[in-house]
Amino acid sequence: MPERYEYPATEFDEPKKPKSGASGRRRYFPLLLALSAFVAIADHISKKFIVHHLAAGRTHTIIPGLLRITHVLNTGAAFSFLADSASPDLVLKGLILFSVAAVIIVGIMLLRSCDSLSLTSIALALILGGAVGNLYDRVVYHYVIDFISAHVGSYYWPDFNFADSAIVIGACLLMIEIFRPQPEA
Repeated sequence: MPERYEYPATEFDEPKKPKSGASGRRRYFPLLLALSAFVAIADHISKKFIVHHLAAGRTHTIIPGLLRITHVLNTGAAFSFLADSASPDLVLKGLILFSVAAVIIVGIMLLRSCDSLSLTSIALALILGGAVGNLYDRVVYHYVIDFISAHVGSYYWPDFNFADSAIVIGACLLMIEIFRPQPEA
């Protein structure tokens, strides 16, 4: 009996589905989720350390003219935006709602991009961990604990924390991925 001839694949053929299991679509999700958890836990531990070792409003100089450890209670958003609002309860609820939405959206994006360890998936894991860290503070304390104060001469960067750093690093990695030349398909 003659063998059956198989036609070569064309662009109109459906792509072959990946095998399930370790080589499947969500292969790196546990590792990326662990990175997110590490960021959130490290953020929580660092904030607890500051709360127990430095009174609110106090400062400790690490590198004169460059870096200080502070204890700031941020009731607003980034850079203390909306901290002096006439309706702090409404601001808190809005920030919690926004943070929950961000965690859900970034979590879904991470789930969709976890088929490989790419700059995008690592960036999303960092952003997710940072968002969870700050969301925890908003829900439990009704403010975010910031403790890193960087400045050069008379130029000061607003106080931030470990979660904020992870979010910024993740955003920078996404920018690199966006502007990096892509190989031809």
